[in-house]
This record gives sequence, C-alpha cells and structure tokens, in this order.
Amino acid sequence: MKKAPFHLSLPCLSISKTKEFYVHLLGAHLGRFASHWLDIDLFGNQITFTKAGEFNFVFKTYKFENSMLPAFHFGVILDKVTWEKCYQRIAESEVKLTEKTLFLENKSGEHTSFFVQDPNGHTIEFKCFSEQEEMFKV
Repeated sequence: MKKAPFHLSLPCLSISKTKEFYVHLLGAHLGRFASHWLDIDLFGNQITFTKAGEFNFVFKTYKFENSMLPAFHFGVILDKVTWEKCYQRIAESEVKLTEKTLFLENKSGEHTSFFVQDPNGHTIEFKCFSEQEEMFKV
C-alpha cells in the first residue's frame, strides 16, 4: 500500500489553546482555520480540531510490557533526531509528559515512546523505532 498522510478530526475545548499547543509548543504548522475550527499540519498529517464544548471519551488503559498505556491515543513516528528535539522542547515547557520508555527491547519492533496530553485531553504518543524498517515487521 502506498504511503499517504492521514486526516484525523477531533473535538476541542479551546481553539486558541489548541493552536498554542500544536503550533508554538510542538512546532506544527497552522493550516486553514476559522473561529470555530483549525487544521494542523503535524508532520505532514492533517488534524482538524473543531470547537465542540464539553465531550467525553470513556476509555480504558491497557498493559504493554510493564507500562499502562491509554487505549485512546494517536501519535507520530519520528526519526531519532526529530524525536529527541520534540522531547527536549516539551520537557523544557510546563506541559507534563511521560518519561522516555523503551518497548520490545532487543525484539523486532523495538521503539522508544513518550506521551503528552494536549489541552483538550487527547493523548499523543511520540514514537521512534530503533530500526525504522521494523515498524510493521511481525
């Protein structure tokens, strides 16, 4: 299957706080926008945030190796240099993030991740594979 950017549409509580988080903190690019929605270019993928007021995603966590992870999250897979820059930028801010965690150590698909919540409560995973070609390897 040919690689293609994805589109994701999510509700948000505040357009201005969402823009601040994605554009100014994460370094994403602002696309089209209006007073009640905005498009974010997050590493070539389009995320549309629409002001929706209060919303509730009831979700459970799951255990992966020794970590409890949120079942509802989205993320990006980055090269090591970009991943480290993102981690540093967020770690130096006032936004809370998880520690770097190594998963599947010495196994196919070994990767390091960290998680952060945006101002709307959406959890974002930043993932970096030790060997990029093992992303889908069984």
